Amino acid sequence: MENVAKPWPALWSLVVGFFMILIDTTIVSVANPRIMEGLRTDINSVIWVTSAYLLSYAVPLLITGRLGDRFGPKKLYLSGLVVFTLASLWCGLSGDVGTLIAARAVQGFGAAMMTPQTMAVITRIFPPDRRGAAMGLWGATAGAAVLIGPILGGILVDGLGWQWIFFVNVPIGVVGFLLVQRFVPALTTHSHSFDIPGVLLSAAGMFLLVFGIQEGQSFNWGTVAGPVTVWGLITGGLVVLAAFVVWQWVLTRRGGEPLLPLGLFRDRNFSLGNSAIMTVGFTITSFPLPMIFYYQVVRGLTPTQSALLMIPMAVLSGALAPVVGKLIDRINPRWFAAAGLLFLATAIGWSSALLRPETPIWLFLLPSALQGLANSCIWGPVSNATVRNLPPRQAGAGSGVFNTTRQVGAVLGSAAVSALIQARLAAELPAMTGATSGERPVSGQLPEVLHAGFSTAMAQSVLLPAAIVVAGAAVAVFFAKPKPVDGWGAATRPAEADVTRA
Repeated sequence: MENVAKPWPALWSLVVGFFMILIDTTIVSVANPRIMEGLRTDINSVIWVTSAYLLSYAVPLLITGRLGDRFGPKKLYLSGLVVFTLASLWCGLSGDVGTLIAARAVQGFGAAMMTPQTMAVITRIFPPDRRGAAMGLWGATAGAAVLIGPILGGILVDGLGWQWIFFVNVPIGVVGFLLVQRFVPALTTHSHSFDIPGVLLSAAGMFLLVFGIQEGQSFNWGTVAGPVTVWGLITGGLVVLAAFVVWQWVLTRRGGEPLLPLGLFRDRNFSLGNSAIMTVGFTITSFPLPMIFYYQVVRGLTPTQSALLMIPMAVLSGALAPVVGKLIDRINPRWFAAAGLLFLATAIGWSSALLRPETPIWLFLLPSALQGLANSCIWGPVSNATVRNLPPRQAGAGSGVFNTTRQVGAVLGSAAVSALIQARLAAELPAMTGATSGERPVSGQLPEVLHAGFSTAMAQSVLLPAAIVVAGAAVAVFFAKPKPVDGWGAATRPAEADVTRA
């Protein structure tokens, strides 16, 4: 624990960039149909705009957490903020889907540099008995982004064009840079070695797995090129990821410093928390995609109108997250986490049941409200329970692992729902097979005769994230009560050095 006189201004400054990352994700989900139309592309390609971002976000997180420990979280955060902001400008200037996907990949790398530093700073400048409130702010930020992102995105897409969902990041990035430079202190650094083979193995394994899952339907789950098949790619990805874990174990036994510090998983809550947050990442990424397509393609809503349906979720999440954050300093976080995950599964199942062409639109506000209650009980409690018992010297590594597992879940969710959407459209709308296999886009409002089939396909697709988040609830039930803290934190050892001058 490092002695920082004014930790809250530092946290608020970091939250600006965290908010920008979240708002960017929610904005893009609302704009997908318009991007398809504007760039004359198909469902699979436009989902790659999200998947490329998530993949390049997830893979480097382990090493960027270490880089934050080595060079200081402030320096890494500011560097990532510059990359993210410039890549956002590139995204807005893209004239074809290939360029947009490349720009989004660079944007994801910038986000990967920023994200671990936020949680590492929380762990290092707030005492354990006050981290719940800090995590509550983190959760409230997520709720605010869920509200502001889609609405702002809808207004920008409807009024100025889809490019402006990326241009809006530029002024936010500039403000965030100035605030962090002013208020965030330079924390003590720790030397680390870097596991380059681990980086290569994890990157290759994730790419093969995600590409195989997301492109499976495009190749009819058959041959990709020559002897290479979709299932070969998926199997190869799993084998490479298994080799990555084995290499981490070998490196640990040799006394080296692995990319994935397996010793962290000896802590029960850290292991359970990473499993739970992976299901959350999977769900929050995969669930909105079929919903937005239903709202805009079947019901003919504008991006702004689609976003307005998320208001109950965002308002309740933002309002209740700080309250839950204060309570988890005194109450075992598992009760909030398990309940929140079950509420989320219920809200998704409820939405699936409503996905019919004749459903009154206002009814979707009800599961949206339940989802807001769920979100307020998930983010802070899961995050707090996962990292609370970690010593300060492992804050960067623990934060990197936690955020990596969340993003791995997100990229797998994006790929899996893409494949499921295409498969269900091919089954429910066989006359539109070309549209789902990438030969021509599905954009604009469908003819009424196709509404029922398209709605059924989307309803079936959202059942996947519902099932995954139920598994997360089962995991959260087994969270142990966090270790008691005393003053500045008996659960962790104080760092020897204080904050250095910025």
